[in-house]
Amino acid sequence: MALFVIASCQLMVVLDITIVNIALPHIQSALDFSTTSLAWVVNAYTLTFGGLLLLGGRAGDILGRRRVFIFGVLLFVLASLLGGLAQNAGQLLGARALQGVGGAIASPTALSLISTTFREGPERNRAFGVFAAVSAGGGAIGLLAGGILVEWLNWRWVLFVNVPIGLLIALATPRWIRESERHPGRFDVTGALASTVGMVLLVYGFIRAAQEGWRDALTLASFAAAVVVLTGFILIERRSRQPITPLHMFADRNRAGTYGIMLCLAAAIFGMFFFLTLFVQNVLGFSPLEAGLAFLPVSAVIAIGAGLASRFLPVYGPKPFMVIGAILAAAGLSWLTLTDVHSTYAGSVLGPMLVFSLGMGMEFVSLTLMALSNVATPETGAASGLLNATQQVGGSLGLSILVTMYGTASRNEAEKQPRPRPDEILTAGVSAAFIMAAIFTAVAALIALIVIQVRPSDLERLKGGAGPGPM
Repeated sequence: MALFVIASCQLMVVLDITIVNIALPHIQSALDFSTTSLAWVVNAYTLTFGGLLLLGGRAGDILGRRRVFIFGVLLFVLASLLGGLAQNAGQLLGARALQGVGGAIASPTALSLISTTFREGPERNRAFGVFAAVSAGGGAIGLLAGGILVEWLNWRWVLFVNVPIGLLIALATPRWIRESERHPGRFDVTGALASTVGMVLLVYGFIRAAQEGWRDALTLASFAAAVVVLTGFILIERRSRQPITPLHMFADRNRAGTYGIMLCLAAAIFGMFFFLTLFVQNVLGFSPLEAGLAFLPVSAVIAIGAGLASRFLPVYGPKPFMVIGAILAAAGLSWLTLTDVHSTYAGSVLGPMLVFSLGMGMEFVSLTLMALSNVATPETGAASGLLNATQQVGGSLGLSILVTMYGTASRNEAEKQPRPRPDEILTAGVSAAFIMAAIFTAVAALIALIVIQVRPSDLERLKGGAGPGPM
């Protein structure tokens, strides 16, 4: 039950990134959004979620993870209710930003609760497998849920649906999850402010680049400011006695490699969902509900991959699953580059999507386990926040790069044809985006092959043995 409560929260937070995508046309007409401002329905959530993850993870370490977890869930519920009741664009964007704050508090705390709730060894491996499957497959479930709610009810229910789910999670948490030990300390206020501002600037830069291009003055200014603020953040953390993000975590080559792999894979999975959603609706002609159903196999196969990895991790260690998972993801994306206007779902989309999903299931459980391996208990929240932040930044960075590739290829295709067809232009852009996404996953495979090292003591811990080093 504890795992069910934790995984339900993570699913609610993750699927909210994609559940509104299918509802965007209905939101635009209902609240008079312009085409350019509509993207901020998604970006307002992404921006605050990515910017506050480090602070949310550290809050659980200091104040108690269960207490902070419940607060984050209730804040998410309140924001969802306000969003569903919104009467204009400003109210909805404010509610979406507040949802991001709640998600940034709840998500890293949920991951760190697994480390403190489940015993090291097979029990914790299985818990990480479930959590990773939910994290990776939540986007696909969000697309399905969004299609059902929009088609059967209306767009407001993509927000209202979080209210009963979140309240049940908040009520069940005290019964099934024990409070973690509170670790004495104080908030590194200066570091927290610098990390939040720096992450917001960085994520905003990526969002702006996807919309306005990499040469846009505000895009470049945002990146420049992010570099300055995050450099200051590193200097602050080096001098702080109780840093919000202990920099010694990056000294471990396995953990540093894990963050690099997550950066690449998040870019690929964000791009896959975004461009395949466009392709199946605008080229294959799927309705919102059919588009959601088309992605349902993704969640099932991710769960299979995560289950295989969590079962055999004690035998082989995480490295083989990191390497093989990234290779499978690269193969699936490379296969998707062959799609054209004559492609069918069963013949050209389903197969590569399943190969990609199997690889991602293996990857996410291995990455989650490696990111929290050998982390002292007082720092699990910070480690969880870093992993989530890496995923969010990687997704924003990757999507902006892929959108740029898509735009360039689409324009080139339009210029080649005297009377270009919209579906041919879109397909050319999508294929180019998948080429870059496949390159991201190939880089992840190289990092896993070269950087990750698994010691015999690591395998002992995965089997439930003592093994040296703090956990």
